[in-house]
Amino acid sequence: QVQLVESGGGLVRPGGSLRLSCAASGRTSSGRNMGWFRQVPGKEREFVAGISWSGEITDYADSVKGRFTISRDNAKNTVYLQMNSLKLEDTAVYSCAAQTENQWSRLHSTNSYDFWGQGTQVTVSS
Repeated sequence: QVQLVESGGGLVRPGGSLRLSCAASGRTSSGRNMGWFRQVPGKEREFVAGISWSGEITDYADSVKGRFTISRDNAKNTVYLQMNSLKLEDTAVYSCAAQTENQWSRLHSTNSYDFWGQGTQVTVSS
C-alpha cells in the first residue's frame, strides 16, 4: 500500500498564495499518478489537479486553471500544489490521492484513485 500525508494548509486572505505538500511512502509511491481533490461539507469531492508519474502530463479543473500548479519531486516522493490568487470558494479540505494502475487519461476522475490522505484544511477568508 501507499500512505499519503498532506501538509501546508492554513488560513490565507483572498488573493494570497499557499503551497500544499503530499508526502508519499510505501510501495512504488514515486511511480504513481497523483491527484489533488477538495471537499466541503455537504458537497461532493471535487477534482483540483492531477499529474502523471513522470510529471509530463497534468490536468486541472477549470476553476483553478491559471491559478494552481501541480508538480512532483519523485526523488522526495512528494507532490505539490501551488495555489495562487486564492478565492473564498477555494476554501475546503484538500486531499491528495494515488492511482494503483496507470490511468493517465483519467486524472480528473475521483474513482480512478485508490489511496487517499487525510486532508489538510485550506481556509480563504477576508
